[in-house]
Amino acid sequence: MADILIIEDDAQIRSVLRIALKQAGHTTREAGDGAEGLAKALNGRDDLIILDVGLPAMDGFELCRRLRAEKDTPVLFLTARDDEIDRIVGLELGGDDYVAKPFSPRELVARVRAILKRTQGQGRPNGTLWHGALELNPERHLCRFDGLDVSLTQREMAILSLLMVRPENVFSKPQLSDAVYGPVIHVSDRTLDSHLRNLRGKLRAAGAGDAIETVHGVGVRMGPCRGE
Repeated sequence: MADILIIEDDAQIRSVLRIALKQAGHTTREAGDGAEGLAKALNGRDDLIILDVGLPAMDGFELCRRLRAEKDTPVLFLTARDDEIDRIVGLELGGDDYVAKPFSPRELVARVRAILKRTQGQGRPNGTLWHGALELNPERHLCRFDGLDVSLTQREMAILSLLMVRPENVFSKPQLSDAVYGPVIHVSDRTLDSHLRNLRGKLRAAGAGDAIETVHGVGVRMGPCRGE
């Protein structure tokens, strides 16, 4: 079903993950420290990465930060700590979910399934969406404004997809959060504001400074997308 990279320094935990994921139909490969894990993550074509925070050579947060500079592969953080601040940091760095040790293999497989469902196109619009001079194709991970390519992350793509499917609607932050992370993960307003700010900045750089409008006290919606 999916190719999953396990980056975990504990051999016993890697074995538990390998067995559980293979029983669920996934294929796996492994790395035992942060440096090896980053190299494999950057050079591979994984559908998802299970990433331990407390790694030797490079911790999971730093690995995720470097990974996100180049790739949008979904990341499930695995950690011995369950502090709220760690969860927030992990999500803001680009993680898709967060599971604390000790964990239930069944629950972890369910979390993996939920991430893959969100990121492999299920429930997303099919084909190309148009709004003004803005073109979006979520299946192809393609965004263009007036023929100019706009490079978006998966989260930015999810936000823009939601807005473009119903361009006349105003979407609140909880609705945006559900579209990006799913309804079971709580994400701070600061994290969503960061995604929106980055998305607007990329669209503005392409000439679409009017693409997203703020309705004060309510949320955001699509603008006219006529360009500048």
